[in-house]
Amino acid sequence: MVGGLLMLVFWGAIIALIVFAVRGFVTGSGPASKSDADADAILRERYAKGEIDDEEYERRKAQLEK
Repeated sequence: MVGGLLMLVFWGAIIALIVFAVRGFVTGSGPASKSDADADAILRERYAKGEIDDEEYERRKAQLEK
């Protein structure tokens, strides 16, 4: 009985590791990754604070969208 339970736990752990590994590979390969979102947020924040003007904001935003 204990052996069967341990076998289920073992295979459950193996399956969970495979699922997490696949999720890790898929999450980072999307068109807009987290770093792109962070860069856009920083750009908007600098514009809101007045650190950059309209022209600089538009130029940098165009560069990020490439």
